[in-house]
Amino acid sequence: MLALAKHTTFGAVGTALLLSCLTAGLGGCGMPSFGGLLGPKAATPIAAAGVSEATMLDAAKSSEAGGATDEVAIRSCPQFAVFPTTQVVTVYEAGRQGDALAVVHRGEITQTARECQIDGGRVSIKYGFSGRILLGPRGKAGHVGLPVNIVLTDATKQRVQGDSLRVEVDITPDQPIGYFSSVRTITFDVPQGGRTADYKLYVAFDKVGGAG
Repeated sequence: MLALAKHTTFGAVGTALLLSCLTAGLGGCGMPSFGGLLGPKAATPIAAAGVSEATMLDAAKSSEAGGATDEVAIRSCPQFAVFPTTQVVTVYEAGRQGDALAVVHRGEITQTARECQIDGGRVSIKYGFSGRILLGPRGKAGHVGLPVNIVLTDATKQRVQGDSLRVEVDITPDQPIGYFSSVRTITFDVPQGGRTADYKLYVAFDKVGGAG
């Protein structure tokens, strides 16, 4: 069963803030903008060709929207969402947070997709996300990595499972944008009487030094 969905991009400060935002609502979870120098790329669905790092990476590099969404599959699969209210994580020179001319680099999650296998109360989600890291005015060419958190929550918005990883790219003066993709699988049990639709899977940039 394949489920693809359109999501909003964001940057967050890790699992604790993600869960606190879920509990308290959306207020106070925003981030400053990039000052208009490099506009964010809104997340879009990808074509229903399966969830793989190659398809996710191609989707991140493409400026075109993806294919049609399988609404029936989505309703029977827990939602996979980029946490709302923030689109990016932006890293600044020390002491210059919020200054568009002091941006070192910025990460954006721009594409998401998921596949589900549901066997009774056993749910397995193969999820993928992709995006880009952009070199800022104060950035340097080289290898850049950003930490990402994955959090699965239940009907009460309590954390059920989690994972963490780093997305990494190489940036050069000639290629100031690097693209990343990641595909993983998470499996969990839904208690008797529970609904798979009440579970949600979130992806979030974790806190990094110099982020604003």
